[in-house]
Amino acid sequence: MGLLIWGGACVTVLGFAGIIWSLVAVLRARRSAPSDDALRARIGRMMPVNLAAFLLSVLGLMLVVLGIVFG
Repeated sequence: MGLLIWGGACVTVLGFAGIIWSLVAVLRARRSAPSDDALRARIGRMMPVNLAAFLLSVLGLMLVVLGIVFG
């Protein structure tokens, strides 16, 4: 069960890194976007990345909880 816990922790860290990356990308776009439409397009491209990162985080935390419960 230790493998399940550590694997879930790694998946959670990857998801958290994706969340931080999408946050930084959107903040950079806010500072450098010449127009509102360009900002909306950039945020629209980053939204699937953000949602996938949240999904990875949730799945990783679920793996950790399952490892603890079964261990």
